[in-house]
Amino acid sequence: MTNEQIVKHLFSLQDKKFREFHLKLIPGIETDKVIGVRTPVLRKFAKEIIKAGSGEEFLSSLPHYYYEENQLHSFILSEEKDFDNCIKYVDKFLPYINNWATCDQLLPKVFKKQPQKLLPHINLWIESGETYKIRFAIGMLMQHFLDVLFEERFAQKVASVHSEEYYVKMMQAWYFATALAKQYESAVKYLEEKKLESWTHNKTIQKAIESFRVPDERKEYLRTLKV
Repeated sequence: MTNEQIVKHLFSLQDKKFREFHLKLIPGIETDKVIGVRTPVLRKFAKEIIKAGSGEEFLSSLPHYYYEENQLHSFILSEEKDFDNCIKYVDKFLPYINNWATCDQLLPKVFKKQPQKLLPHINLWIESGETYKIRFAIGMLMQHFLDVLFEERFAQKVASVHSEEYYVKMMQAWYFATALAKQYESAVKYLEEKKLESWTHNKTIQKAIESFRVPDERKEYLRTLKV
């Protein structure tokens, strides 16, 4: 399956009503670069590309033109089974990510098997100064290091990020809201001691209050911590 055939098939899957709706969710993307294909359909197509043996060729064909091509890239790369190959492709792809959706869909399954091997890469991404590398790094800390592998230094690393970028600050808030559900005693100190910037502080509380995973009595206390 050639890249040309992949793009042609993407247009055959186009949903114009969905396209108009989705454009509002990904501001900053040029409208002519969005075809309008629903996520479940893209996931299914990504599996077909892998099954056809065309995944590696597609991953090597950067940069892509269409938003949906980048989405496919995230879905295909998430299925890569070799850790070193996966890291290689992730490092090549991250500079081309230009929206939160593509960033957040990049969830390599192989990382769960070797989290300690992932950490040095997370440190490089989070210190890169690049919006979506930072967002991806925080997302990886949230996904792989907020349960049994949690250490205080990871929360400190996320809190130490200073950025004016909305999509970085939102991911920081998402991380700490999730931490309030999973590592409450540690996470709540960042609010009590006001270690986060004001916007991120309040957004963390808002997201935690909206979460079903945070008990009501804790939500009441969190409301008192707003700044």
